[in-house]
Formats: sequence, structure tokens, C-alpha cells
Amino acid sequence: MAAQQAADSRGSREEIVIMDLESDEAAVDDDVPATMQRQDSLYMAATRAAGANHHGQDSWGTTLRLAFQCVGILYGDIGTSPLFVYSSTFRDGVGHPDDLLGALSLIIYSFLLFTVIKYVYIALRANDDGDGGTFALYTLISRHAKVSLIPNQQVEDELVSKYNRDKPPATLRRAEWMKELLETNKTVKISLFLITMLATAMVISDAILTPAISVLSAVGGLKEKASFLTTDEIVWITVGILVVLFAIQRFGTDKVGYLFAPIILLWLLLIAGVGLYNLIKYDTGALRAFNMKYIIDYFRRNKKKGWVSLGGILLCFTGTEALFADLGYFSIKSIQLSFGFGLVPSVLLAYIGQAAYLRVHPEDVANTFYRSTPISLFWPTFILALAASIIGSQAMISCAFATISHSQTLGCFPRVKILHTSRQYSGQLYIPEVNYLLCLGACLVTIGFRTTVIIGEAHGICVVLVMIVTTLLLTIVMLLVWKISIWWIVAFFVVFMSSESIYLSAILYRFAHGAYVPVAMSAFLMVVMIVWHYVHVKKYNFELEHSVPRDKVKELLERRDIQRVPGIGLFYTELVQGIPPVFRHLIEKIPSIHSVLIFVSMKHLPIPSVDMSERFLFRQVDREDYKVFQCVARYGYRDPFEEAKAFVDKLVEHLQYYIRDVNLYGVGCEPMMKQSSSYRSSHAESFGSYEKPKVKAVYDEEMLTPAESFSEHTRQASGKSKHFMQFQGDKMNIVEMLKIQQEQQAVLEEMSKGVVYIFGESEVVARPHSSLIKKIAVNYLYSFLRKNSRNGEKMLSIPRRQILKVGISYEI
Repeated sequence: MAAQQAADSRGSREEIVIMDLESDEAAVDDDVPATMQRQDSLYMAATRAAGANHHGQDSWGTTLRLAFQCVGILYGDIGTSPLFVYSSTFRDGVGHPDDLLGALSLIIYSFLLFTVIKYVYIALRANDDGDGGTFALYTLISRHAKVSLIPNQQVEDELVSKYNRDKPPATLRRAEWMKELLETNKTVKISLFLITMLATAMVISDAILTPAISVLSAVGGLKEKASFLTTDEIVWITVGILVVLFAIQRFGTDKVGYLFAPIILLWLLLIAGVGLYNLIKYDTGALRAFNMKYIIDYFRRNKKKGWVSLGGILLCFTGTEALFADLGYFSIKSIQLSFGFGLVPSVLLAYIGQAAYLRVHPEDVANTFYRSTPISLFWPTFILALAASIIGSQAMISCAFATISHSQTLGCFPRVKILHTSRQYSGQLYIPEVNYLLCLGACLVTIGFRTTVIIGEAHGICVVLVMIVTTLLLTIVMLLVWKISIWWIVAFFVVFMSSESIYLSAILYRFAHGAYVPVAMSAFLMVVMIVWHYVHVKKYNFELEHSVPRDKVKELLERRDIQRVPGIGLFYTELVQGIPPVFRHLIEKIPSIHSVLIFVSMKHLPIPSVDMSERFLFRQVDREDYKVFQCVARYGYRDPFEEAKAFVDKLVEHLQYYIRDVNLYGVGCEPMMKQSSSYRSSHAESFGSYEKPKVKAVYDEEMLTPAESFSEHTRQASGKSKHFMQFQGDKMNIVEMLKIQQEQQAVLEEMSKGVVYIFGESEVVARPHSSLIKKIAVNYLYSFLRKNSRNGEKMLSIPRRQILKVGISYEI
């Protein structure tokens, strides 16, 4: 099959060869142009700016509103760190007065280096069309290199307007080298997947630990005024508050953000005011900590003890990953605005004020925050601290929801119910099953450990491991996507990887004191995700290898005992490159098919969203009068599935466009199209094989699907081309239009007779001679996960009375 695609001199338009898959001979009329000029995507939607996220054109009013909201959602965790940083750093008390200046200097520069420079001004710019977090970085990389372990890529996916794969000439050779390494080296590909899974598991674990340590540290302040309270009573009060916190998640981030933002704003103003008060009253010399020589003196004086204390220092930048991962809820501009003018000055003043207080009262280091607060402000401070701690947990809970949603769309997490709580912003989510498990985990951690010291150790390893993974993925993005100078990339990698490794070594030194908790939880989560994805990939490959050949499909359709059932049958399959083997199994057991049969594949692309006009790709399985089609419904990882009826309406609507376009442009229109070899001899056809050519090809029956396609061609007639006028005269006649209307009407009539949703209920088992580990993973772990996760029909909200399930067993 010959295919050609070239960009014009400005790079804004592409020359696309339109291919007729049914012709076996290539015949080109010398007097007729073989190509048409089209926009650089399948549809007119490509004229919109690709890559602009949903906040890209926000007004200042919207930006300020989002900035106000993100104060409540994102900054609670970072803003409540002053409650426990000094007590976690100086577990054995303050040894030397200048140690406070050394610790404060470490806090200041660690906070500025990691939170401000790395995340707010670097990582946020590596967003995936408005989404952040490790999974967004992974999908961004997936768009520029085929790192996915599932072989369901199609050439047409790259033509979606938001795919956005610009290739500037600068340092292109280095980017191509990185692309080739990621695509051809299986070890690198699997390693990239595994570290992404590690970060995902750590984020979910952190969503359990953050509520526990934040709320417990705030409630512990009650002992200052109510010394009669026992540790058990403090723990159970904390548990009650945690239950309430998780219970209100169902109302959604949008409503919660407006509720929490005023409280966090008051909290930041309070800790800034108290910090300034302590600085002036006790020791303005604390400002000397901006001199980095105190860091050197601190390590020279304390040596190993100073190194171990880094495990407490790193708690000052907890919550930074949530800030990045929750970008889908807000916008870069709103985060940078509220961060720079709200969070940074408030938190730094709080740390400086506490250091000034401890310079005079070092004996109060175990409860620095409440002891440094003026007595007259204790109760307002306690109430706000408690409220802020509850709200601080919201950032990591929202982060966990977003991370699990992303991982599920890539086939890396068992199916769970995902609710979109905002009609305006699709990134705002609530996952009931996960919410219950997070609540249970947070309560068990609080009851089991009872103090913030052990939970703090566990909290720290989550933070630093996720930061290391983010650094690795950002480095790949710089090489592959940004293609910036190698010296900037080396500087970024060396500075952040070395500093984060030092923090990791410090926290691992006290591994047995609590750091093992998130490691154990993350190991469990990784096993779940890896087993699920492994079987998902194996099952897909099995169906791909055993897909029904085209000639066999035709043979099945021509069987004499085949009965045509009125209505439309939607046969759901994950396979996008052929007919699944379960179809042959169905025909052999029940020799009947619907009058209109459509094989539907729900496919997620590595982009946040897909425009409705670009959602559906169609192909007719056989050109005989069988009305059997294949359809790929493409979604971004942020797109919700429609309700069953709405989905069918949209699918049939676009099928009408396809029937019209394939008749007008795809059958016998040689003057407009360059011919190619037939579908049967093609290995590049997207629906037929996953082996893709390096040159992009767009096929006529897939290319002209939406309503805009016809009007596009009409507009091209403005040039008075004699070839186009000839095409108009030859094709757009009454007979042809009547034929199209009859075919479209036939589909609508069958739709009115009813729609049946057909699902392959496949039982996956390991082959008899497989290893013991594989048998345990497939036959027991995966089977358990599958039985306890949501089925496909529940995910799509399909009425039970319209479902037909076909059982089949696969040995992988």
C-alpha cells in the first residue's frame, strides 16, 4: 500500500493521500490531482489551538476564583507542616543554639528549591494539556514515543487535534535517540512503567498517611488546655474527625474548595502574623538563616545526627506532589498566583518565627507550634489548626482520586466507579470505593501508631520517592518533548536527583521506625496494579493473535443457517485491530446476528480529552449488504463515559455521516482519490493489524466521519477547480443521494426496534505448563480482582435487560 504525507512550507497544513481500500490496482488519472489540501487533522476541529488546556484562556476573574479555590484544596498540607517539622527534626532536643539557624536555613532553601523552583516553575509547565502528576508525565511521554505495553496504537490517533506532537528542529537528534531507546528497549519500557506504578502506589499510600498525621498533630494540641485527656481519647477524637472528613468527599471538590478556602486563608494569615510576632519579640537574629553557611556549620557540628535529621526537614515540603497532580482541578496561572502571594510568605514567616522562639525556649521543641503561640490566641489557633489539618488532607485525597482515574484508563487499575462532581471542570472526581478504603486505612494507621513521630517517618518516604520518580520523568520530558539544551537537562538532573537521594538515604536510615509502613502498602498496591495490567496485556495479545480473519468473517456471515435478528447489536470488544474470537464462538453456538451489527472498542488515548467530532472511527467489515461495522470510540483519560442511550445516539449519528461520506467519496470516486492495494493485502490498515508504517496514511472510510467533512469539500469548490466540479457532477446526483438516504433510514429503523449490548465474558486462566507464580497471579489474584471490580456494563450504565453476555475461556 502506498501512502504519502508531507507538510507544506509553513508546517500548518498537510498533504494527505486519500486511499480506497477496496481497489486492488493503483490507477491515477494524470489530469486529476491525486491529493487534497486539508487541515492537519481529520476534522475541522484541528483549527482550534491544540494543547490548550481547559484553563488556557481563562479571564482574570476566573483565574482569581480558581486561585481562591486552590488555597483550600492544595495548600492545606503544605500550610500545616509547621505543626510538626521542628519536633520531627529535633527528636532528642536542640543541642546547640545555632542548630536552629542551620535547620531553619535547610527548611528555607529546601522549600524554595523543591516546592517553588521544581514544582511551581518547572513541573507545572510539563503538564499534559492541563493535567499534572506522574501519570500525566507518563502519558505525555507516551504521545511522543510508543512506550505503552498494549499494542493498540493507530496511526489515526496522532491526527487528533489535541495529540500535539510538534517537533522543533533544535536537538532533534537527541530526542530521536531517546524515542528509539524507549520504543525498542523492552527493559527500559518496562522500567518506565514500573517506576510510574511505584509513584502511583506511593501517592495513594500518602493519601492514607497525610490525614492521619495532620489531624492527629492538631488534635494533640488539646493537651495544652485539657491535660486530663489521655492518648487513647486523643486518638479516638482523631478517628471521628477523619470519618467526617472522608464522608464529605461525595459533595465534590468544587463545593469543598469554596468551603475550605476561607479557612486556609485565615490560617495562613494567622501563622504569618504569629511568626512575625515571635520574630520581633524573641530574636530577629533568626533572619541570619538566609546565610547558607549555617547549613555547613550544622552538618559539621552534628555529622551523622544532622544527616538523619533531614528526615524531619523534608516534611516542610510535603504536599508538593499533590500540588502537581491536582493541576487538572485548576490552572497554572491560578496556582502560581496564590502560591507566590499567599503560601510562600506565610509559611516561611511561620518557620522563622518558631526558630526565633526556640532560640529563647529550646526546651519547648517537642510542641513548638502551640508553645510559641500567644496564650490569648490559643483557642482561635487550635480551631484553625484543626480545620486546616482536616483540609490539608483534602489535597492528597483529591490527588489519589485523580491518580487512580488516570491509571484505570490505561488499564493499570481494577475498574472502580468514578463520579465527576463538576460539570464545568472534568478533572474534579470522587471515587466511592477508594474513598472508603482510604478512610479505613487512615483510621487504622491512627489507631495502630498513636503518635505523629512514627507516622511522620512513613510520610517522609512517600514524599521523597514520588519526587525522585518525578525528577526521572521530567528529565525524559526535557529530552523527548521540550528538546532544550543538554546542559540545562544535566543541571536539573544532577541538582535534584542528588539532593533528593540525600533525603531518601536519611529517611531509609530509620526504615524500621515507620518508613516500612508505606513501603508495605505500596508493595501491595503495586502487586494489584502489575497483575491487573499484566493480564490485561496478555489477554489483548491473545485476542489479537486469535482474531477472526476477514475471509472467515465473510464465511460466517454467509452461512445458510444464520438468522438476522431485528435491531442493532453493539458487540463490545477491547480489540481495535480485528474481530475478536468470541464472535466466532457466538455464531457457532447461536447462529444469528442483528440486522445492524457494530463491533465497538472503547479506547483511551494518552491525552486528557478527545473532541466529540473526533471520537468515532468507522469501517465496514464487508461491503456486501450485511451492515456489519467496526467502530473505535476514542476517549481521553479525563473524559467520562456517556450514559448508554446518549452513547448510542452519538454513535448512530456519526454512523450516518460515515455512510454518507463513504458512498460519496469512498466508492468508485477514482478521479478524487489515489488508488491503493486492497485491504486484504494491507498490513498498515489500522483496523487490521497493529504493525504500523512509519509514514502516516489516512483511509477514506475512516477519514470522513463527522458532519464537518462534507462542508469542508464544499468550501474547497470556491477555487472553481474543474476536477472538483467534475466530481460534483458525477457524484452528487439524486440517485446517489437517495441511495444514501435509504441506507441511513435503514439504520434508524433498526435502532427503533431496539439495541442489544453484547459483552464477551472471558475467563482468563494460565496455561497448564505455566510457572507457579504465573498461575497464582492469573488464576487467583486476577480472578479475585476481576470478581470484585465493576463490570463493563456497570461502567457504561447499561440497563440489564438489554445485555447479552457470551462466555469464553482464554489460556494465556
